[in-house]
Amino acid sequence: MLDRNKIGHEFESFSADVEKGRIRMFANAIGENDPIYTDESAAKESGYKTIPAPPTFPFVMDMEAKDDLPVVKLLDLNIGKILHGTQEFEYFDRLYAGDTVTISSKIADIFDKKNGALEFVVVENTYKNQQGALVVKSKNTLVYRNGGHG
Repeated sequence: MLDRNKIGHEFESFSADVEKGRIRMFANAIGENDPIYTDESAAKESGYKTIPAPPTFPFVMDMEAKDDLPVVKLLDLNIGKILHGTQEFEYFDRLYAGDTVTISSKIADIFDKKNGALEFVVVENTYKNQQGALVVKSKNTLVYRNGGHG
């Protein structure tokens, strides 16, 4: 069983830059062809101050952490037994090219189902822009398979 005492653990915050090229690559990768994500004049004509980041872009910034998936190290998880469960986003404002975002993460919950055969780790992230304004919150749930193969 995973250590429930880790609920509430806060990971080291870090910063990531929102770059135009990265937004373009992400938009291409997800099949988003709205020109607001690739053309600054199209973005401004649509009422944005510059190129906005697509809604699920914050997930890309999570990869900027010093440790890749720090929750894996903290809970000593076997990476072969982890499944991506759910991911939710709550938006308060837009992320834009040129922003520097500070990402803070914590373990919000750990629980199990099926008599411990499956354990769930809920990680909450907050994303604040360079003015310190909360822009996005996300909640990611990892599923950890105990026993069996993997």
